[in-house]
Amino acid sequence: MIRNKINTKYLISLGVSVLLAFLVGALILLCTGRNPLRAYGAMLSGAFSNRRHIGDVLEYAMVLAVCGLACDLGSRVGIFNVGGEGQLLLGAIAAAQVGAALDGVTAWAVIPLAALAAILTGALYALIPGVLKVKLKVNEVITTIMLNTVAAYLCQFLAKGPWRSSDPRMVAATEELSPRYWFGGLMGASNLSTAIFAAAIIAFLVWYVMQKTTPGFEMKLTGQNPRFARFSGLRIDRKIILCMAISGAMCGLVGMFRVFGAEHQYKSSISSDYYFEGLMVAMIARYQPLTTILLALFFAVLKVGAEGLQQVGVPNQIYLIIQTVIIFFMAAQSGFLEAAAANPRLRRLLSGRKKPPAGADPHTGAEPDEKGGAAQ
Repeated sequence: MIRNKINTKYLISLGVSVLLAFLVGALILLCTGRNPLRAYGAMLSGAFSNRRHIGDVLEYAMVLAVCGLACDLGSRVGIFNVGGEGQLLLGAIAAAQVGAALDGVTAWAVIPLAALAAILTGALYALIPGVLKVKLKVNEVITTIMLNTVAAYLCQFLAKGPWRSSDPRMVAATEELSPRYWFGGLMGASNLSTAIFAAAIIAFLVWYVMQKTTPGFEMKLTGQNPRFARFSGLRIDRKIILCMAISGAMCGLVGMFRVFGAEHQYKSSISSDYYFEGLMVAMIARYQPLTTILLALFFAVLKVGAEGLQQVGVPNQIYLIIQTVIIFFMAAQSGFLEAAAANPRLRRLLSGRKKPPAGADPHTGAEPDEKGGAAQ
């Protein structure tokens, strides 16, 4: 029953936040002389008007979902992996170089080796802040942010230097992969590839382990009460390091999906802060796997649909405003719930209780006894 109440409050807060965000966007559009209904209609059309747009929505949702789930894993054991962007970039360039170096070898060997390179690269890079956190109590937020910068510059150096493409038109890119290694396209000219099937398997495994297994419960216990988990005999240091490594491996694999699925080579634009958007989705979803996946799809619709705004003369930055306002209101929901708890009518609305009978205490709902006092 408690879980249901918490979920109800969360859904109400999320729904109100989304509604208010669209209202704020509508006010901005009105103030600039645009028609909000026409703009939002164009956004919806931009996401679902043809197969290409639908495919792009699913591809972007796949990237956000896997990145968000990677963040969920770290959060479950109490560690905040902000370094997924660097792990994604390193996984992408490692996979791209394996594909370029093994050109001519059968795809049945190159693709698994490239995936393994991406997984190992991302996992090893995530181990650095994980070990520092466990062994030296170094704040993982600081180390992961710093390591993001290191990874970005390292990849830029490799793409402009020893691993640079022979194509003079490419400034910072590796060699393009042979078409035999490309993941098959699923929807016309969209970026959606068969990588989505691997992503779906990963998402299911993460959800199943976190929600349905004993290791998932132990991870939750480690994150919520590490002292009790340690006294219970759990090796929490090992679990934290393992979850951090798996989180990094997932980010690295996303980089491999981007290279072999959509881009076909490593480029400096391989990721437009995809992990940070996935992190945002995970935070709004309260690090719950299923909610993370659904919100990833919602934000992918907004992102791809924003391209349709330009057809009606509306800058697509309105999408970023809506996205930011949703985050703002979700962050402020704790204050809203506290205010609701202090208001009897709002408290009854959130709890689903009916109005107390006449003469009852407005705060407790207790009916008066025969002597006029509140019944115990």
